[in-house]
Amino acid sequence: MSRTLRISTRNATFQQWQALLTNRTKRHRAGEFLVQGVRPITLALEHGWPVHALLVDDHRRLSGWSREMLDRAPGAARFAVDAELMRELGGKDEESPELLAVVGMPADDLSRIPAGPRMLTLVFDRPTTPANVGALIRSADAFGASGLVVTGHAADPYDPKAVRASTGSLFALPVVQVASHREVVDEVITLRRGGLPVEILGSDEAGEVDLADHDLTGPKVIVVGNETRGLSGAWRAACDRILRIPMTGAASSLNAAAAGSIVLYEAARQRKSR
Repeated sequence: MSRTLRISTRNATFQQWQALLTNRTKRHRAGEFLVQGVRPITLALEHGWPVHALLVDDHRRLSGWSREMLDRAPGAARFAVDAELMRELGGKDEESPELLAVVGMPADDLSRIPAGPRMLTLVFDRPTTPANVGALIRSADAFGASGLVVTGHAADPYDPKAVRASTGSLFALPVVQVASHREVVDEVITLRRGGLPVEILGSDEAGEVDLADHDLTGPKVIVVGNETRGLSGAWRAACDRILRIPMTGAASSLNAAAAGSIVLYEAARQRKSR
């Protein structure tokens, strides 16, 4: 069992933890991120993510849940942290969390997303809002997607706002970041050469086919565009078909996370009935 180190000042170790919350570059350079909340921490451990450190409130009696988490990560470094410092790291003003976790990031490798006849990979292209990334991760997990890919210059799935919005689904679903659409398209070409007939579909208000009228039961890669600019020209060219979500009323478009959730629901509905 690891010995517990005490942190009572804003020393270098505390500043490193703060950087994991606020500085994307330092977060990815370190290859780890700070996880807040009972459900996310629980799911990180349940799904075997590497827990590098566990931080506990130095002034609180640990609950049964906290003791269980500590028991499930015997190799993690342990820190007893001053309550005020825990409050700063917890992101809530009202009270300090009893437990926080520093968790290692997996590799950004598309092979982490399983491919097969029922493959359903969602792509979020150049999202600007971490909360939207987290919300779409949550929906992808709920509706049985194989994984989610974030492409281009985009919000970070490991941003604390994204992690919180995913409500722990980040730890249950493969999420991969890649630099551009090209990596995804090349992966699809490789799968097609191997005999898997993967179709690339886009979601856009100006699509040529209603969502429910297209077969979503085979291996699919479905692309949702940027919140303000929609699908990029490169993704439009790469798609085999562009689908639209029928809408009435005054709304001209949907929030990107909402649109992605609707597409995922329709795919799940069709797959359930086949």
